Amino acid sequence: MKFKLPSRIATLATAVMLTACAAPGPDAGSMVIRQGKIEQITPTTIRSEAHTGVGAVVGGITGVGLGSLIGGGTGRDVAMVAGAIGGTMAGAQIANNVAGSMPGQEVFVRTDSGVLVEVTQPVMPGLRVGQRVFIQGNGHQARVVPQ
Repeated sequence: MKFKLPSRIATLATAVMLTACAAPGPDAGSMVIRQGKIEQITPTTIRSEAHTGVGAVVGGITGVGLGSLIGGGTGRDVAMVAGAIGGTMAGAQIANNVAGSMPGQEVFVRTDSGVLVEVTQPVMPGLRVGQRVFIQGNGHQARVVPQ
C-alpha cells in the first residue's frame, strides 16, 4: 500500500502536536495553602517559557517539510523523521531564546510545620522579611501572598 506525501506530513504533524500538548499531572488541579513567615527575599530574573511548545510544533512541521524534499523512497522517510526531530528541537530552542524575561523574587518561607519552602515568583510589592504569609499552590504554580 502506497501512502501519499501529504498524509505522511499530516500524520507526523499530528504526532508532534500531541506530544507538545501533554496533559498536566494528577496534582495540577489541587490547591494547597500553607502558612508561614518570610525568612529571606532575593531578587532574581524569571525567563518565560510560555511559547516553547508552539516553537517545537512549528519547528517539527518545518523539519518534516524540508525532509520531504530530500531523496526518495525510504531515504525520504528517514529524512522526514530526522527533519521532524531536528526541527522540533530547534524550534523549541529558538522559542525559548526569544521568550522574554521579567523581574522576580525568590521568597524563602519557614512554614508553621518547620519546613523551609522557596518560591520563585514575579515581584509582589509589599512582601518583607518577618511577614506572615500564605503559600498558595505547589510546584511551579506556587505563590507567596500576604496574610
